[in-house]
Amino acid sequence: LSSRNICQAWNYVNGLPLDNLKTAIENGKKNYAGSELPGKTLGIVGLGAIGVQIANAAHALGMKVIGFDPSITIKSAWKLSADVEQALSIDELFSQSDFVSFHVPLVEGTKNLLNEERIALLPEGATILNFARDGIVDEDALITALEAGKVKYYVTDFPIDDKKNHERVIALPHLGASTAEAEDNCAIMVANQIKDYLENGNILNSVNFPETKMPRAGKERLAITHKNIPNMVGQISTAVADADANIVDMLNKSRDDVAYTLIDLESEISDTVIDNLKQIEGILTVRGL
Repeated sequence: LSSRNICQAWNYVNGLPLDNLKTAIENGKKNYAGSELPGKTLGIVGLGAIGVQIANAAHALGMKVIGFDPSITIKSAWKLSADVEQALSIDELFSQSDFVSFHVPLVEGTKNLLNEERIALLPEGATILNFARDGIVDEDALITALEAGKVKYYVTDFPIDDKKNHERVIALPHLGASTAEAEDNCAIMVANQIKDYLENGNILNSVNFPETKMPRAGKERLAITHKNIPNMVGQISTAVADADANIVDMLNKSRDDVAYTLIDLESEISDTVIDNLKQIEGILTVRGL
């Protein structure tokens, strides 16, 4: 939309009188000449599920792609094209990118992630794409950059009143999941993930728990929620061993203050195992599956 001036050309055609329409379109198209994507650099901030797909798609279009995500997961890294370059800092990414696309949540550390100082690092005439969250961009600094031509276009589905009619802002509705198929797919996904959690203890796409998924290997499984503090895994293993239970497989993940452990046992879960675990300080919940 931004590199080829599609929206501006669309508005031009819609505003033309019907008389001599074809001639007017041909005469006016030179005013909307754009630029091609191959050879341009796309910087992606946040390489989660969506960021990785954008990176791979842009690379397939012939763009140079650089990414920054200090918390990239192993799962995302496996899916990312080997040709996507790593930026060692977010400032390095901004200084090299003709286009910058954001794919991060809005938390304290990402608020006003694009600010006056980082806008100054951008190449002249860069384009900003924000389909992540509203507060990631310092809007006052952005307006100043748009007016000065430092930023050529701002493409977003989080428009605010004072930017929606700006000639350099391409504002769209928040249409990411607005399809008939998405409604069904989301419902099926939620049902499957809840079922997997209830039956196997696996956690996917949680906003406050670590992503935890382990194939079943033993006869029964323990799903343990506990505080993310030192020596919890050691105490949990000891509590299981003290109940004469043998661990077949084990997975421990943490996120902020919360940790989650899955343990597959060789035998059935005894009351002694449950009692031993519940006596450990820092244990929040214990489920036998």
